[in-house]
Formats: sequence, C-alpha cells, structure tokens
Amino acid sequence: MEKAELKVDGMKCGHCKMAVEKALGGVAGVASVKVDLAAKSVEVEFDGAKVSLDDIKETITDEGYEVKS
Repeated sequence: MEKAELKVDGMKCGHCKMAVEKALGGVAGVASVKVDLAAKSVEVEFDGAKVSLDDIKETITDEGYEVKS
C-alpha cells in the first residue's frame, strides 16, 4: 500500500469532507481516506497496482475541488 497527502483547496464544511470521502471511497484500490478540513488536506492510502495518484487527484477535481499537490 502507498500513502499520499494532498493539499486540496475549496473544502470548507462537513458536506465537502463527506463528498471527497465518498468519491474516493468508491474508487477501486483506495483503502482509506482521511480529510482534514483545517489543514486543507486529504490523506489517501491506496494500492498503486490498482489506482494511480493521478486518478485519485482527478476524482477530487471531479468533485469540484482543486488539488494543489
């Protein structure tokens, strides 16, 4: 398993947190998602053989948020 911490702009509330967690939770290969609104970050644990970091970033972007790193 791989881990990545992404800086994400645009998340402001519990609904934002749930939207990102739900979207990433539905991606094959993603094992866990932790959203920290205060730090504007998303920590993802994933199987790199099943999903790429770019796919994860695209999923967050598709939800309407901007991935900074």
